[in-house]
This record gives sequence, C-alpha cells and structure tokens, in this order.
Amino acid sequence: MATQPQKKTVTPPIPETAEKIPLSLSVSLIAAQYALKTSQPAVHSPPALPIPARRSVVILMSGIELAGKGEALMQLREWSDPRLLQVCARAPEPLQRQYPLWRPYVRDLPAAGELKILFSNWYGDLLRARMKGGRDPEGMSQEAFEREMATLESFEQGLRDEGMIIVKCWFDLSWKSLQKRLDNLDKGLLHWQQLHGLDWRERDQYDGLQRLRHHLGRDWITIDSELPEQRDISFAHLVLEALQQSTAPVATSESDSAGTMPINLPASDIPAALLSPSRVRMEKELYKARLKRLQKSCTALIRERGNRPLLLVLEGMDAAGKGGAIRRVVSRLDPREYQIHSISAPEPHELRHHYLWRFWKRLPDAAGMAIFDRSWYGRVLVERVEQYASPAEWQRAYTQINAFEQQLCQHGVIIVKIWLAISNDEQLSRFKARETEPHKHFKITPEDWRNREKWEQYQTAVADMLAHTNTPVAPWHVIATDDKYTARLAVLETLETQLRRAVERLDMVDG
Repeated sequence: MATQPQKKTVTPPIPETAEKIPLSLSVSLIAAQYALKTSQPAVHSPPALPIPARRSVVILMSGIELAGKGEALMQLREWSDPRLLQVCARAPEPLQRQYPLWRPYVRDLPAAGELKILFSNWYGDLLRARMKGGRDPEGMSQEAFEREMATLESFEQGLRDEGMIIVKCWFDLSWKSLQKRLDNLDKGLLHWQQLHGLDWRERDQYDGLQRLRHHLGRDWITIDSELPEQRDISFAHLVLEALQQSTAPVATSESDSAGTMPINLPASDIPAALLSPSRVRMEKELYKARLKRLQKSCTALIRERGNRPLLLVLEGMDAAGKGGAIRRVVSRLDPREYQIHSISAPEPHELRHHYLWRFWKRLPDAAGMAIFDRSWYGRVLVERVEQYASPAEWQRAYTQINAFEQQLCQHGVIIVKIWLAISNDEQLSRFKARETEPHKHFKITPEDWRNREKWEQYQTAVADMLAHTNTPVAPWHVIATDDKYTARLAVLETLETQLRRAVERLDMVDG
C-alpha cells in the first residue's frame, strides 16, 4: 500500500481584494474542469480496449457542524462550471451490517472525466456509528471501527489503482466559534445540531469527535473554517489541485493508465483436473433420484441462512454447463428469492468506471441471493487473454478481487465460487450440437468458435486465477467432468456443503 501523506492544514493568505484572487481562481478551476473532461478518450466496446487515462476526482467532505461545508460548496459552484461539478448529499441510511460501509455510495462514485463531491460519504457513517459506541444497537465498537478503517483503506487504494484521485477534507472549527455560531443559528435550523448523533452544546462529545477524527488516517487535509472567506478559497484551491493532478501525465510505455508497472507474476501449473476432466457417465435414473434430494436440501438451506447475502459465482469454459446448473439450483425457489446476472462485455458507460463497479451495483440486498453466470473474474480471464486489460491491470486484479471478497465475507456474505471444467473434445461436441439443435442454436456464436483457438491461453489464465484467488474465506471449487449430470449434481453438492457450514456457524453465534 502506498505511504499516506502527512496530515496538513490548508490556510492560504486572505486575498488583498475580494475580487482579484477569486477571479484568477475561477478561471483556473473552469480550465481544469474541462481539461479533465476532454482528457478522456472516446469509449468503445471491445475489442477497442484497453482504454488509457481513465481519471476521475472525488472529494470527501466531513468536519465540525456549522464549519461552513455547505457555504464552501455554494461558493465553489459560483467559481466553477456547475455543469461539471456533481454534489452527492443525502440523508444517512441505517447501516447494513451485511456489507462494508462503502457499499451504499457505489452509485455516487465518479466516472472517468468527472468531478464529484461526496457531502455524504462512508466516513460520516463511520463517525456516527463509532460515536454511538459498541453498546448502542446502531453503534460500533473500537475493534469494529479499526476493522472498517482497514476495509476503507483497501477499498480506496483499489480506486486509486484504477486512476481515481481521492481527496479527504475536514472542515475544522474551534469550540468557541462553534458555540458562537450556534447562538446565532436560525431556530428553524436547530436540527443541524444532530449530525453524527451529537449535541454540539456538549463539550465532551465535541472533544470526542476531534479525538476520533485523528484516527481516520493521515491523508486528511484540514481546512481552517474560522474565517469564511479564507475557508472558501482554501477549499477551492484543494479542488483545483486535485483537478490538476488528474490531468498530469502518468502513463509510460511500460506502465498502464494509473502509472503502475506490471507485477510479472510467475506462471502457475495447470491443475491435473483441468487437463483431464472425468469422462465417467452417470445413469439417468440415479441422476434424477439424487437431483431431487439435493434440490430439496439446497432450497431449505438457502431459506435457513438468516439475513446473510448469498453469492453463487459460476465460471467455466464456454459450454461447460453453467446455464444447466443454474436452472437446477433455482428450480424450487420463488423467483423473488434470487437474481441471476448473466455477465457479458461491459457497456460503454461501465468502461468509464472501476472494473468492479458494475458488480458492486449488482450485490443483493440484505438476505438476498445473486447468481453470477460469469463475474468479476473476467478481468483475469477474457480481458487478459484478449488483451483488453494491460498486464499491470489484470495482475493487480488478483489482489483487488481478494480484498473485495474478503471484505464481503467479513460482513457475513456467503460466497460460493465454482469453476466448471470440460475437455477440449467435449466442448467441440457441444458446440456442434448447439449448431444443429433448434432450441440450442442461440447459444453458439462466431466468437465462441474464435475463443476455441485460444484454449491453451485460457487454460493458463485459469490456472493463474485458481492459484492467486483461492483464499480461505472464498475458496474455489473445481468441478472437472464431461458428464452434464455429474456436473449439475456436483454444483448442488458444493452449494449444499457451503450453506450447511454457514447455517451451522449462524446457529453457533445465536447459541
């Protein structure tokens, strides 16, 4: 992880006049906004990838109430082009214990070429929960606070790795000035005093928040808010510096768009199961009998898992049987109990975001179930083989994916990852069947035939994926067989085993 910069306070001198410096600042801000917007290359669908210079800027705002965050934003809009400045501010939502704090704010993250200011953000939720304490149902213990901080640092580093500039600013105000502003506050605005659940007349709570904010990391920039004019100029300069940083040249001929050098990981050995899948065929009557029992058991366990979200991730070579397995998993479930996401190439607007963004948005609600027919592992498979992602991008994706899955599992999400493997000969046979059988004809495309020519490259990519993303919290389950019946039952057996373990752990916690 990159070394965090030292904490600093922005306190530029007050301008000699009220017009000269803001005028030059305004010109610089607008120029920088358009430079960010126009520096982004046109986005096309594959195979026009990779797309360089995917830069964006997000400003996270927090601080003492009545320090003037809203006023600073209003002034920034006066000095900048408001069409290129998006502000996200909404009432805080109840914390979803099943997910990391960043999850509700995924929709607010800027796309390439955008500047967004998050007036409401994950740090507001973190401070509010910790100030309430571990004994409050909506509070957070010190241990949980430290765990969430580690999660947020990992999440933010992943955003930076993909080209996002993140600036975190704390609007600071002395206790004396805060009390004076409270005395002069319009009585109709007294509800403002409840930010983070604090009574801003209580000195102990004010001091507690000040102590707590020093544990938020060393990369926060403090804006002295005693003098409104100085505060507004300080904030505007902060935004300007971030915009200028976003358009500074970073890529070289050897590095990717974020300026990151390839990791050059050694190649992994291809597992024997992938090289020689089983060819044993199962009798249809035996299959039907076992299928009925497994479907009944999995359906019951899915409904007994409590409020823990469930992710079933199915990957495999083309025609490996993912669709057939999914049909057997959901056949006894109410359609309202699950969602199926059939993942294909990203849409143009999705290419302007972090590659995990389209999957963050598809995470199910609390107690929901999502089935991914292909997933975020496309980054280290098809995007690697087809060279849609640079070597630095797909190699660092292993670490990013592991962090993403670990964060979910730490909050109680159940992740079941299955790789379905078949032989090259079996794939050829299924491809030919799809061309001749009317009800399967839609499943075969020219691209499927083209991908067959890169079978060995995909095998190498799969071996690396299994080696680098098989973790204790989210292990891979490899099902290697040319028999459809055996594969479907194995998927259900794997799901049954993982769900049973999750339900047992839940019973132990409740007990």
